[in-house]
Amino acid sequence: MTDNNQNDSLMSVDSSFGKLPDHLLMEIFIRVPVSQWAQISCVKKQWANLFRGEFLWQAAIAMTFPLASQAKRWPGPIPRGLNKRRFEALYVSKHIFALDGEIDEIVGHSYLFLKEQLEHSTMPPSSSILHGTLIDQFIACGKSRDMAHDLASQIWLAVLDNLEKNEQTFQLLKRLAQEADVFLLYPYSRSIKVQWRVFEKLFTDFRDCFNDVDYYDVLACAKNKFQPIPSTWLGY
Repeated sequence: MTDNNQNDSLMSVDSSFGKLPDHLLMEIFIRVPVSQWAQISCVKKQWANLFRGEFLWQAAIAMTFPLASQAKRWPGPIPRGLNKRRFEALYVSKHIFALDGEIDEIVGHSYLFLKEQLEHSTMPPSSSILHGTLIDQFIACGKSRDMAHDLASQIWLAVLDNLEKNEQTFQLLKRLAQEADVFLLYPYSRSIKVQWRVFEKLFTDFRDCFNDVDYYDVLACAKNKFQPIPSTWLGY
């Protein structure tokens, strides 16, 4: 009897929501925690269409990031994208980097660009090319060489820490660790902190993924780059 009452209540709620126009639904959805948006979009085709459209994301930006409406388009190789992309970039800037403002949206876009290149490309460009793209983006926006290098390094570290722990990531990190050193002038030279984090994740998070040959090859690369190396990286 209780289950029937609950089902009747759910049907009543669904029926009530079904009568609401799209603009009111959007006003409701953008006030729900972001973590629940994916689940909401799977409930009904109508709701999924709202999340695929531009108007919901435009409303979400206006409510969550009111200053973003004042941001101008910027030059450089990384595009601004549509409203959904902008919301994702702004969300990353605020919740991963604790930033807020026009340049901070570019940080979010740069993070998304790098993460997608590393995760979804069958053969990602070399880290030098990706790093150079980030540097060019910030310099094109008027940032100093020091600031561009610092921002690019922060983005690399954040992306590396947020890659999924799977076989693809293991192969990616192994390739980054074994890349030949290319001498590039500052600020295009890769940060030592970033190179260190690659090896650190391999020898901690992915230690069990190594076979004997891979382990000693990567360890040799680590010894060639860093002296001394942590004892925790030894003892395969």
